[in-house]
This record gives sequence, C-alpha cells and structure tokens, in this order.
Amino acid sequence: MSQNSSALSRDPSVFLTLLPIMSAVFIAFLVIGFALPALPLHVHNGLGLGGFAVGVVAGGQFAASLVSRVWAGDFADGRGAKRAVVYGLLRASGAGVLYLSSLLPLATPITSAGVLLLGRAVLGGAESFIITGAVSWGLILGGRANTGKVIAWVGTAMYAAFAVGAPIGGMLYDACGFVAIALATAVAPLITLAVVIPLRSVAPQRRTTAKISTVLGAIWIPGVGLSLSSFGFGAMMTFASLLFAERGWSPIWLGVTAFAVSFIVVRMFFGHLTDILGGARVALVCLVIEALGLALIWFAPWESLAFIGALLTGFGYSLVYPGFGVEAVRRAPPESRGLAMGTYTAFLDLALGVSSPVLGLLSGKAGTDKVFLASAIVVASASVVAFWLRRHPAPG
Repeated sequence: MSQNSSALSRDPSVFLTLLPIMSAVFIAFLVIGFALPALPLHVHNGLGLGGFAVGVVAGGQFAASLVSRVWAGDFADGRGAKRAVVYGLLRASGAGVLYLSSLLPLATPITSAGVLLLGRAVLGGAESFIITGAVSWGLILGGRANTGKVIAWVGTAMYAAFAVGAPIGGMLYDACGFVAIALATAVAPLITLAVVIPLRSVAPQRRTTAKISTVLGAIWIPGVGLSLSSFGFGAMMTFASLLFAERGWSPIWLGVTAFAVSFIVVRMFFGHLTDILGGARVALVCLVIEALGLALIWFAPWESLAFIGALLTGFGYSLVYPGFGVEAVRRAPPESRGLAMGTYTAFLDLALGVSSPVLGLLSGKAGTDKVFLASAIVVASASVVAFWLRRHPAPG
C-alpha cells in the first residue's frame, strides 16, 4: 500500500492538469489572505469597536458564502465551471471597491463598519463562485479516482494564498493602513482574470436536473462534521492575530501563517491519503490533532508554545475538509458534483458565519484565549460524525 500511496502522491499528470486552476485560485485568494491580520486590527483599533463587531464583520463574508454556495454549485454544473470562476473574480474586485468606500465615513465608525460588512458580504459571494467553480473544474479534469486529491490540492492553493498573504497584508497595513488592503482587493482579482481566461473550458456536466433536497440528503452528515471541525479554522482566521497582539507576541501574523503553512505541507504530501485510506478514517485522526492544537494555543503562556499549537491545528484541519468531502462526493449523484461541493461547503460557511460572532462574544466576555478552548471542544465533538461515517461507508 505504501508504494501505491507514494506513486499516487507523485502523479505528475494530475498535478500538471490542476496547476493552472491552482494558480488562479492562489492569486484570487491572496486578497483574503491580505485581510486576515489587518481586518481585526482595523475594526478593533482603527474603528475602536469591540470583539463582537470584529466577529460580525469577519463573519459577514462567511454568511454571504453560505447564502451563495448552493447557487454557485448549481451555476458551475449548469453553465460551466470556468464561467463561475470568472463571475466570482469580478465580484471580488467589486468587494475591494466597497472596502475603499468604507474608509470615507471613518468619523462614524458604525457607518464605516457597515460599508465594510457589505464589502465582506460581496467578497463572500465571490469566494463561493471562485472556489466552487475551481473544485468542480478540477473534479471533471481529475476524474472520480482522484476526488480527494483534487479537493486537497485546489484547497492547498487557497491556503497557500493565506500563508503568503497574511504577512504581506500585515506589512501593507503597518505601512499604509487599511487603504492598501482595499486597493489590493480591488486589483488582484482583475489580474487573476488574465490567468483564467486563456484556460480550456469544460462542458457543463448537468444532464438531468438534480434536486437540492436529494443532494442535501446525501451529504448532510459529512457536512455536519465539517461544520463542527471548522470552528477551529474560524478561531485561527479571526482571533489568532488579536491574541498575539494582546500578549505582545510578534509578528502578530505568525499564528495565522504557521497554521496555513502546516496546512499546505500536509495537503501537498498527504492529500492523497483520503483516496487511499478513506475520508472518514483520515478525518477522525486529524480531528484529534486539530483539537489538541487549539487546546495548546489556549494553554500557551508564551508564543513558541502557541506557535506549535497553530502548527498542530493546521496539520489537523488540513485533511478534515477533503476527508469529509470525499464522503460527501461519493454519496452524491455523479452529475451534480458542483452542487454537491457547493452544498457541502455551505456547511463550512454556516459554521464560520455563526462561530465568528459567537466566538467574538466569548472573547469580549471571557478573553480571547477562551475562544480557542471552546473551539477545541467543538472540534473534538466532530469525531463522533467521523466515527459514524466509518461504520456506514458510502455505496460503491
């Protein structure tokens, strides 16, 4: 099995096929990476608003992604995956314009935060179309046997953008303020269009009309597991920079970047394991590691221990999404892969849309460190779902 596993992990044909799509995803998601360390600081320090406001503004993107995710999957199936990506990139550039507009009423922080929240919502819809279209595109080109690998590698490009974008965003914010983040958000998606437009399109996959109720009935259990596991992701993306800033640990983006780098390395070297060992089995092991990492961040009295916790959290979360994703795709109708992935990923958006303001309230009442303890408990509970899926494998 190890030889087969190694061969699959080094299969150059699948990687080269996916590389242009991964490149487009990487450039597109740099804009979200730029905002990761800057947005909480802008809302908290620049606008003078509390932890709940930070959570609401951050969660606005995820809530909008939730609303648009199924639409994006249906769009990719019916009108083409490439078209979905292009549409998402245009929306992302519009979000940058709204970011810029939010800087006009700075004298009225609530108004500024409201415009910023609208920009986050537009960006959330854009993110849905970009990543759902890209994964659907990759699944068609990569084939059913490489489902886990496609999900892992396309997602790796997204998290590589987070890892690279976070320190760049931190430097941009320190040098020029939030205006630099807003300008980058408006311009980078337009640059990405130059990568996407020359790529070969694939024909829409839908031959029959799939009911959303059918797809939802097939994938909701893996979706619940994804929701629970994603509390850790939400904690890292929204509150890691704040925790480092509060404790005087620098650079403040170190936790986010450690999480993302660990995530990327594991996906690049072990992303094929979900196809070999089964999604539920891999997810079960990774959930334990993710929960331990979050608990370590909560406990950490110094930054080196928090750094190790961030690495473990990224390591664990890296294969949870493709693990549960393999289970979802194998249970869904084959002609509705885009809709299945869109519906499945909506559970991630639901978790992040809910967790950000809830964890923000917890941060304000009990301290930012308690965010990571609560997230560790929720993540650990997802192991029940993974265990159930192991006992009830998908047919075929």
